[in-house]
Amino acid sequence: MKNLHYITDLPQTLFMLMFITLMIFACVWIVQPFILGFAWASIVVIATWPLLLHGQRLFWNRRSLAVLVMTLLLLLLFIIPIALLVNSLIDNSAPVIAWMTQEHMEMPALLWLNDVPMIGNKLLSSYQKLVTGGGSAIIAKLQPYVGRTTSFFVAQAGHFGRLMIHLGIMLLFSAVLFWRGEQAARGIRHFAFRMAGRRGDATVLLAGQTIRAVALGVVVTALVQGVLGGIGLALSGIPYATLLSVLMIFCCLVQIGPLIVLIPAIIWLYWSGDTTWGTVLLIWSCVVGTLDNVLRPMLIRTGTDLPMILIFSGVIGGLLAFGLIGLFIGPVVLVVSYRLISIWVHEVQAPVSDP
Repeated sequence: MKNLHYITDLPQTLFMLMFITLMIFACVWIVQPFILGFAWASIVVIATWPLLLHGQRLFWNRRSLAVLVMTLLLLLLFIIPIALLVNSLIDNSAPVIAWMTQEHMEMPALLWLNDVPMIGNKLLSSYQKLVTGGGSAIIAKLQPYVGRTTSFFVAQAGHFGRLMIHLGIMLLFSAVLFWRGEQAARGIRHFAFRMAGRRGDATVLLAGQTIRAVALGVVVTALVQGVLGGIGLALSGIPYATLLSVLMIFCCLVQIGPLIVLIPAIIWLYWSGDTTWGTVLLIWSCVVGTLDNVLRPMLIRTGTDLPMILIFSGVIGGLLAFGLIGLFIGPVVLVVSYRLISIWVHEVQAPVSDP
């Protein structure tokens, strides 16, 4: 039998690669406005999928009712609170920015420094010398930079608007994924199996487990701690409790904890003479500050080891790369990558002897 020799047509191969690359870029360009919203919806659906199935059993195995309830829960417990927090952040920051950018801004008197034991007189005297000697000059030099900071915050209002758009897209995609989640999962697993066989299928399942562990163990814990801490601040009469709640949620996401906000509030209450509410907030802060040690292991049922350095890097890097939505996407991407690489490395035994 005669051997068949195929002559490789190099221009044809190059044009095929160029066409495929062009189609990929065109598809990414078209769906680019929806990528972040779809990614966020995927994380939410994967994390709450067991809750959907439980709700479906409660509603006589009717998926439509379960999807409706889950969509309303996302709207009431996730999207509306974030919208209110963002609106409060913008409204409450406006008076501060206006005060900082006014032409005749003066340094505060800080007469309470005189009440500090032992060193109060020296602190007040030094501060008054600073104000009378060069305080006005310092303010004059700082005001241009304050103006640039104001421009930055005004620009961030546009990012907040885009965030709300992404939240709406997330709600829409979440409803679709809740309705057709099994078909979407089968399609992704089929594609992964076509790419890498059983290993690709196992990778998809591992990614889903890790996403659920990160979303529940990190994000939900941070939201619970921030909301409970904000309730304590509001009941204690701390001003700007909403803004401080947002700050606490962010601190919990980056694994700093809520005490960095609660401790100054406790000190302020005792300093102002309100010892009763100061004591109440102190006890409440002890509960909120240690809640993550109990809640996070309960939420991460798989016992997955999540290095804190990856979570911290994912939160900061995701915030810089994608904005506020990156707070949720960044840690998931890094932890999933870490788990996949770890599984791949441990498929072979480590060397038992030195070379």
